[in-house]
Amino acid sequence: MSLPHKNEEYGTEVYWDKRYEQEAEDASFDWFKTYADVANDIRRLIPNRAARILMLGCGNSKFSEDMWEDGYKNIVNVDYSPVVIEKMRNRHKDMRPEMTWKVKDVRTLDGLDTASFDVAIDKGTMDAMMTSSTDVWDPPEQVIKDCTAEVSQVIRILKRNGIFIYITFGQPHFRKRYLTGAHITQNTSLEINQLGESFHYYMYTLRML
Repeated sequence: MSLPHKNEEYGTEVYWDKRYEQEAEDASFDWFKTYADVANDIRRLIPNRAARILMLGCGNSKFSEDMWEDGYKNIVNVDYSPVVIEKMRNRHKDMRPEMTWKVKDVRTLDGLDTASFDVAIDKGTMDAMMTSSTDVWDPPEQVIKDCTAEVSQVIRILKRNGIFIYITFGQPHFRKRYLTGAHITQNTSLEINQLGESFHYYMYTLRML
């Protein structure tokens, strides 16, 4: 794995394209939690295996693959790195033809129809956009703009009663600002669950009402 010289490189397309180009075709990496770690939570939140799911910033994670194996066949995977999208499309096209792979920026989600998904999942993508800041209490305007843009786009593409699942190490007093506020243009409810017993992760579930 090619590690960045500075943490803020995690938030750049250049870094990810270079990293994915250097990695083996079958390489994979999962931030924070694997699907097995949160499978019970996912099954509770998404009881309908036919739900249309958007995986935001999929990278080469096995999360979608493992969800597919658990019966969730209708998954659209997006990432702004064309390198990883092409690799993942080739990797899964024969074994998991129902899954699709698209080059998209989570801040715009161009080409995805309004109210067209039941579920959107972010596992570490929003966190990568925050790496340019060393001050979690007072992040720069660009970080706030990028993160609120992603959440606004997610709300746009979700159907009524749809849910946004966000898995992160970020504690509520640092993350709730992105999941509540003036950029939330619809009625929503927010559920927060703590994951793990030693080093805590969090699962935020934003539900459209």
